[in-house]
Amino acid sequence: MPKSFYGRWIVLASCMTFGISVGLPYYNMPFFYDYYKNAFHWQLHDITLGFPLAALLTLWVGPLLVPRFSPRKLVVAGTALTLLAFVGFSRMTGDLHVYYFLWFLYTFGYILSGPIPHQIMVSHWYRRNRGSAMGIVYVGVGLIGAQGPRLIKPLTEHYDFRTALMAVGFVMIAAWPIALFVLKDRPSDIGQFPDGDAEAHAESRIEPRTFGYLLRQPPFWLLLIGSLCSIGAIGAINQHMKLVFAEQGFTNQVQLNGAWGTATTWILYSSIVGRLLIGRFADILSMKWVMTATYFIVAATIPLLLSVTPSGSPHLFAVVFGFAMGADYMLIPLMAAKQFGVNSIARAMAIILPVNTIGQTWVPLGVSFLRERFGSYAAPMNFVLALAAIGAIAILLLPRDEVVDRR
Repeated sequence: MPKSFYGRWIVLASCMTFGISVGLPYYNMPFFYDYYKNAFHWQLHDITLGFPLAALLTLWVGPLLVPRFSPRKLVVAGTALTLLAFVGFSRMTGDLHVYYFLWFLYTFGYILSGPIPHQIMVSHWYRRNRGSAMGIVYVGVGLIGAQGPRLIKPLTEHYDFRTALMAVGFVMIAAWPIALFVLKDRPSDIGQFPDGDAEAHAESRIEPRTFGYLLRQPPFWLLLIGSLCSIGAIGAINQHMKLVFAEQGFTNQVQLNGAWGTATTWILYSSIVGRLLIGRFADILSMKWVMTATYFIVAATIPLLLSVTPSGSPHLFAVVFGFAMGADYMLIPLMAAKQFGVNSIARAMAIILPVNTIGQTWVPLGVSFLRERFGSYAAPMNFVLALAAIGAIAILLLPRDEVVDRR
């Protein structure tokens, strides 16, 4: 039995693998959308259809596979699929069917290696300081994702976008030795207990809830709807930010790439602050009110996005949006653990994450159609603002946090 608590290594290793598996590929893929448009002459809705279509086709992955396998092995499998997907993206010739299949591979990998396995591991290793630990793990997403523009922008401008896509894919290999040799699924795997305690806490002895039980609980539906709406709004902003900038006057490609790179970097660095600060707040304050406030901040970023012009700066928008975005994703598993117990988090998130991915992908697609219908981003972004507000109201209606023993 190790003399010191191994949970610190779990947090550090998860921070790295989470950043590699999610931060780099997800937050930097929208950089390539205008290149796809110019190279293959695809319509905007064709480009943004890939992710939502794949999200529908992978709905079964979370409930069927995630609770059955070791989280650290899921990280290895998922990053391998992401590697294959990005190498495929780099070899495309303009066939939309191939493009959609590659999105299926990526989304499959995202579900296996993204939030769920990392959330499960951290939730088992920590109880009292779970919010702070989760916040540190999510720092990896912002920290490694923020290096994306430094990698893909020069590669694209000096070589081509295909080289940049391939580079993103091969970075996934770095997650494999960490997941296989450092990560451990549960403290019991090495004879320890959560938080380094001398015995197990009562929370760990609560029986896992069935899928049927979860689906019968009104708080589960409020959490599902609230997170769906807010994640959908965040997804729309992430996916369309570069195109919104182009509409607002960033017509020169180098200038547009620079504005996107600056905004993305500040968003991801700001998300680090949001995750650490909100993670700490979640440990010492009512999580319901922390989560509600964060969701309303997401809604408030829409006017800031529409105010970004070449004569101004994207920094204010990026800092506020990044702060809210970073906290938003992280709070969902923490609230699920509060409401239903740590042993039910795998099943709860196996439903919530795929549904959130539907919002994260189909809302941006809907924004594409609204943009083509109205001819500008004004009306679509007002729709996104309303959606974010609905998500905040749903979280506001949740009961108090301390109900994990609900019968």
